[in-house]
Amino acid sequence: ISERLKQVRKDSGVFEELTYMEQENDWDRDLLLDPAWEKQQRKTFTAWCNSHLRKAGTQIENIEEDFRDGLKLMLLLEVISGERLPKPERGKMRVHKINNVNKALDFIASKGVKLVSIGAEEIVDGNAKMTLGMIWTIILRFAIQDISVEETSAKEGLLLWCQRKTAPYKNVNVQNFHMSWKDGLAFNALIHRHRPDLIDYDSLRKEDAVTNLNNAFEVAEKHLDIPKMLDAEDIVNTARPDEKAIMTYVSSFYHAFSGAQKAETAANRICKVLAVNQENEQMMEDYETLASDLLEWIRRTIPWLENRVPKNTVTEMQAKQEDFRDYRCVHKPPKVQEKCQLEISFNTLQTKLRLSNRPAFMPSEGRMVSDINGAWHTLEGAEKGYEEWILNEIRRLERLEHLAEKFRQKAAIHESWTDGKEAMLTQRDYETSTLSEVKALLRKHEAFESDLAAHQDRVEQIAAIAQELNELDYYDSARVNDRCAKICEQWDSLGTLTHKRKDSLERTEKQLESIDELYLEYAKRAAPFNNWMEGAMEDLQDMFIVHNIEEIQGLISAHEQFKSTLAEANKEREAIQNIQAEVQKIAQSNGIKLSGANPYTTITPQSIDGKWEKAMEMVPQRDHALQDELNKQNSNDTLRKTFATQANAVGQYIQDKMEEIGRISIEMNGTLEDQLTNLKDYQDSIMSYAPEINKLEVCHQSIQEALIFDNQYTSYTMEHLRVGWEQLLTTIARTINEVENQILTRDAKGISQEQLYEYRTSFNHFDKDHSGALMAEEFKACLISLGYDGEAQFNRIMAVVDPNGSGAVTFQAFIDYMSRETTDTDTADQVIASFKILAADKNYILADELRRELPPDQAEYCIARMAPYAGPDGVPGALDYMSFSTALYGESDL
Repeated sequence: ISERLKQVRKDSGVFEELTYMEQENDWDRDLLLDPAWEKQQRKTFTAWCNSHLRKAGTQIENIEEDFRDGLKLMLLLEVISGERLPKPERGKMRVHKINNVNKALDFIASKGVKLVSIGAEEIVDGNAKMTLGMIWTIILRFAIQDISVEETSAKEGLLLWCQRKTAPYKNVNVQNFHMSWKDGLAFNALIHRHRPDLIDYDSLRKEDAVTNLNNAFEVAEKHLDIPKMLDAEDIVNTARPDEKAIMTYVSSFYHAFSGAQKAETAANRICKVLAVNQENEQMMEDYETLASDLLEWIRRTIPWLENRVPKNTVTEMQAKQEDFRDYRCVHKPPKVQEKCQLEISFNTLQTKLRLSNRPAFMPSEGRMVSDINGAWHTLEGAEKGYEEWILNEIRRLERLEHLAEKFRQKAAIHESWTDGKEAMLTQRDYETSTLSEVKALLRKHEAFESDLAAHQDRVEQIAAIAQELNELDYYDSARVNDRCAKICEQWDSLGTLTHKRKDSLERTEKQLESIDELYLEYAKRAAPFNNWMEGAMEDLQDMFIVHNIEEIQGLISAHEQFKSTLAEANKEREAIQNIQAEVQKIAQSNGIKLSGANPYTTITPQSIDGKWEKAMEMVPQRDHALQDELNKQNSNDTLRKTFATQANAVGQYIQDKMEEIGRISIEMNGTLEDQLTNLKDYQDSIMSYAPEINKLEVCHQSIQEALIFDNQYTSYTMEHLRVGWEQLLTTIARTINEVENQILTRDAKGISQEQLYEYRTSFNHFDKDHSGALMAEEFKACLISLGYDGEAQFNRIMAVVDPNGSGAVTFQAFIDYMSRETTDTDTADQVIASFKILAADKNYILADELRRELPPDQAEYCIARMAPYAGPDGVPGALDYMSFSTALYGESDL
């Protein structure tokens, strides 16, 4: 309606101007007979015509003579209208001149001007008053009619403009276009109002009219390109200066100053728009660069975390663990800050784009905030699995090294035992032995079979250990398998040879009768006892790995139980030694000459005593080793409790602060600056807690270095606390950014603090679940309360405030919506209109015009982005400012 009223007023103003011109055409011709007025008009009209004709490279000397052939008259009309007239006739005859003048008069009439009593013949005949009347009609139509000031136009508009511009100046009171200008102060006031650097107005005196007029005319001609149209003496020496001459002269001042003012306003508008656009583009480039760098770092890091190629030793895996710890503590924290800053920059940019009526920023494919969050989620998933894999690999390698050492010990003991056994079993000594010797050999063989059976468990253990090493993918499995295969092959060979020798001895047993029962008993009791001692020595030397106090206490209990059996074992040893002593006693008492060693066994009393003494030396060593491990586990338990105490405190602190931030974001009051200051103080207080996190990291490092894998004193893990701490810092940063964006919105849209408080109260009223965002139904209820109705209208508004379709409306989007209807922002049409002013109403603009009107950097910015103008009225180098302006507001591609 407002625009329609303006159009109506504009149409009415045109009608009033035409009416005025018709009245002016009916001038009192007798006044033209006044020599003073005719002189003023002749001089003024001639200067006015020449100011336009010089653009075409010509001028007139005598106004009634030089227009008689109609050629310069048609040229004048083409220059001031910017239109082409019909081709003039070049003949010298009167009819040619009349035709040319008629073409000019027809053109004037086509512009809505009614020519009264002015004919071509009178102009051709050089009628001075008719020629002056025609020129005045042209001046009215093309220099004065288009003047419009606050609903007034033409003469009234020009008079109002003069009154407004000269109002602040003393001794100036413009009421008309004759006497009000006679003292020259009004001319000087107009110049000083627009160019104070050219006029020292305070030095002018009202009584010195000639000096005043000459000063104004000379300054206008020299600095404003307004030709001198009157002489000061003509005005001063006339009782009443000619109104038409004065109006013509003053209209030149109007057009000179009005055009400069429009150009300046247009340039300022364009500068403002371009400055906003340049800043936004820089923020977009910064976002793209930061997003690319962060995604590239994630892309490089994920394969490293997903590389699960195991190492061969615990030391190598611990080195990988140290690399991972360095990644968590050194490399990742700066990236967390970059990710947070990226989200803040993105939100700030979107806010600025909304405030400047620009389309939302859409990052290039793969660089959306959601893409970065997805990549970050993948990184953290790989990170969690990587740490768990390292710990599992360390456990596996520790188990493998323990098994491998156990395999080597058992294999060495077995190989030591089997050394020479094949040679013994293959000898044929029984063929030349006596009966007693054969019986002795048979008993010895039986003892060997007993010993062989006793070693069966060890061989099975060796094979089982080798199998487990293969199942756990031991890196040196090939050598283990080769050694195990040799032991098994040798064991099978021993079984076969044992069976063959026994058969041979049993065939000769019938021929051999005597055997020493005591030797046999000795051998039978010594062999298992010797095997028991070897097993005990293996157990005493066995490596152990425990992870808690219960396990080491179990080993200590088993060791104590073993020590409780030593008394009975010592009695058995003494009984075996008594058998050997009884043999010696019987031999001595019966005069029997012993051949030497016990024929039934290679186990001597000395070897039994030697192994017993060695075993007794190992017992206290085992005691010390178990006690050291118990002390270590007690220390580890202390570390667990220390970590648990700190972790529980940190976890509770993070939980409490997260709840506080949730309440603060809903219950904030005071000015936005106060809220921002309080939030930053709150952020500083949270950051002051960082040493506690670092202290916990140090404790956690001690836990890992001690190879502690569980903690029954707390439910928190370092991973959980790291994530919670990062979420706490990110949440407070986002809350601060939200308040900063609210400040930007308030300042850009002119929202008062009371309005923001009302918006916050309304938002909290409909935010029933206190989530910090309005769900779709909550926002719909808010719209209904504001008077909106209809599902289609709701869907349209929802698409604006929730462009991502998340189903929730943030407080920032809520403020934008509540204030959008009352904010006046630049539009594409306004920018196009501004460029059109700079281009002098052309449909294109030249690079030189941009450089003249705009600052250098913004002029070059436009030139680089404007497409060549493709219209039919274009010239070389013409630029299309319309498509450029449209692209600034997202209505086409820039």
